[in-house]
Amino acid sequence: MTDLTPLAGAPFGDMLILCLALAALCWLLSVLTREYSWVDRVWSIAPPIYCLWVAGAADFDSARLNLMAGLVTLWGARLTFNFARKGGYRKGGEDYRWAIVRERTGPVGFQVLNATFIAPGQMLLIWLFCAPIHTAWLWRETALTWMDVALGALFLVFLIGETVADEQMWAFQQHKKRRLQSGKQAEPFLRSGLYRHSRHPNYFCELGMWWTLYFFAVTASGEWLHWTGWGFVLLTLLLHGSTQLSETISSGKYPSYRDYQASVPRLIPVRLGRTQAG
Repeated sequence: MTDLTPLAGAPFGDMLILCLALAALCWLLSVLTREYSWVDRVWSIAPPIYCLWVAGAADFDSARLNLMAGLVTLWGARLTFNFARKGGYRKGGEDYRWAIVRERTGPVGFQVLNATFIAPGQMLLIWLFCAPIHTAWLWRETALTWMDVALGALFLVFLIGETVADEQMWAFQQHKKRRLQSGKQAEPFLRSGLYRHSRHPNYFCELGMWWTLYFFAVTASGEWLHWTGWGFVLLTLLLHGSTQLSETISSGKYPSYRDYQASVPRLIPVRLGRTQAG
């Protein structure tokens, strides 16, 4: 198998330097502000920068690189909008789960976690799940094929699915907020729309997009396995842990959530009998 790992002289190697600088900045800001969602604030911004840089380094002459960069930019624009309207960029807009993690790990343990995983670890993960564009850059002379077009369409399907899921959740949360403010009862969690088929349809679509991006590298190189696939594998593990934490919180707050877990799959919208709750 051809060695695709060297980054010397590659534009994606330049982005590794930017990634490390952003990791250091996110860590420093978290220490100064005592907010730990700084990586969340650049999560949707860094990948378009990384991918557009690589496409630009090829003078935007590679149709495959342009397609990949364009799709990732659409992903980033949508996610940035969704994060902003939820208040993620405002002061105090920290993800509520970090407070629970702080409580469980203790002050010292949490700072160790922040200095290893929360800031540098997550920033490196973001860089890594964009890495398929590096493989596509190495093989940029390979012509665009019908498979690339099909992958682009599949990416857009997942993007639309995630958009619909987030819109349904936004509408539900706003309706719930209005009812609670007026002293009325409200459904504790969403279980209609796409959430009838998956407890986390947005995460399912998110993973689908990054798995799809990897296959652009496969069509470019003609090789199924290379190191740039580690990003979506590690992202899958991260989102698995994230959903576990969220569901532990939800099941503790709402006893009926366990019934929802028992009847609707966690991610993949396919019911598998007794295994469906996972």
